Amino acid sequence: MAVPANLRLRQAARVLGAAGVTLAVGTVGFHAIGRSWGRAFYHALLTTTLAGVSTDPRGTGELALSIGLVFAGLTIIAYAGAVIVEAIAGGVITGALAERRREKTIEALRDHFIICGYGRVGRRVAEEFRHSGVSYVVLDHSEDAVAAARERGDLLVHGDATEDADLARAGLERARGLVAASDSDADNLYITLSARAARPDLAIVARASDEDAERKLKLAGADRVVLPYATAGQVMANLVLKPQVTAFLDTVTTATGRDLQLAEIEVKGTCPAAGRTIRDLRIRHETGAIVVALRKPDGTFDTTPEPDTRIDVGDVLIGVGSNEELRRLEDLFAPRQAVAD
Repeated sequence: MAVPANLRLRQAARVLGAAGVTLAVGTVGFHAIGRSWGRAFYHALLTTTLAGVSTDPRGTGELALSIGLVFAGLTIIAYAGAVIVEAIAGGVITGALAERRREKTIEALRDHFIICGYGRVGRRVAEEFRHSGVSYVVLDHSEDAVAAARERGDLLVHGDATEDADLARAGLERARGLVAASDSDADNLYITLSARAARPDLAIVARASDEDAERKLKLAGADRVVLPYATAGQVMANLVLKPQVTAFLDTVTTATGRDLQLAEIEVKGTCPAAGRTIRDLRIRHETGAIVVALRKPDGTFDTTPEPDTRIDVGDVLIGVGSNEELRRLEDLFAPRQAVAD
């Protein structure tokens, strides 16, 4: 455990206070024995700091005072040395232990996300993940990004996301997805190539600054590419043209929305609800959520599924509702093994 700064200050104050009292007592004592104030202070200083002790004291009184000052000086020096050693060793040991704890926590993660690049876009992604309650690891090497991640309490790998070894340290082989959010298109391209080569099944979303970079990132293996400036322009236009629609979409697509959320649920082969219709399952009555779209295995969308629409294995449901309603919807379509567990 790290020693608080105020405790360090108290320890330093004790050392200075003890040294001051010892010098004052020694000065007064040597002056009483017969030395001038200047000589008395000088002699007390030399004796207390062990820089020079008189081998021929003037009588028993000066001998006793010198012995007392020597012991006091030894005690002060020993205490000061212990404080300094503790400060140095304590910081190193505490830092090493904290780093090892972070490594063990990351090693234990499964199905987490890796955020490569912790600038403005990466921090926004992390905020959404944090509110959604999903596990993620930040991978960046800039001092500003590292400080921001530590301030927010994020799991951090201090490294370069373009290096395979650093991606492995972030748990790439166990990750569910990766976000390449660097400000550099070249870095995002390298990150995507490395991640796709190591994990062909990994979900990868990358940031691009223009359409040319978008095309190259898709060729490199990114599943989705986001152009922040184009997206911002589209949102701004919709805020003017369709303000209420945009407000609704903003509410259901952000993890911080309090009333409504969107969720996607894949229908697995062991799901008991597979092969039945929306009407048979009474989804709205049982869960309170609404199925607003179905994505079929061939990639097509049914954006207005009828009550008699059958939900098959491989379909992906897009549901809307409160957090509790969506939880019930996920339970309804949970695989049989997960239900048993």
